[in-house]
Amino acid sequence: MLISTAFAQATAPVKTGDMGSLLGGPIPIFALMFAVMYFLMIRPQQKKAKEQRAMMDALAKGDEVVTAGGILGKVSKVNDTYVTIEIAANTDIVVQKHAISTLLPKGTIKSL
Repeated sequence: MLISTAFAQATAPVKTGDMGSLLGGPIPIFALMFAVMYFLMIRPQQKKAKEQRAMMDALAKGDEVVTAGGILGKVSKVNDTYVTIEIAANTDIVVQKHAISTLLPKGTIKSL
């Protein structure tokens, strides 16, 4: 009576396999996010680790160093994995090589 009949309209057929929408969508965003993370986080960390390895390989007797625990001393003996550090007269400690965090310029300990 007062309600008219509703008719469905035909829609355009759906295209399958349309790669154009993927290239403009999530793939470039993920690639861009990975590139940003690589250049801001991963690459600087790898560079710092490479410098740390080079510093540990170059340790020699007489170098002044700071350990990860904050102990200052002069290297008196170097092995493959351990370093003996003189922290005071006749007081030596043995630490692992990777516990050396900083190589100080010569004469730093005397100036303190």
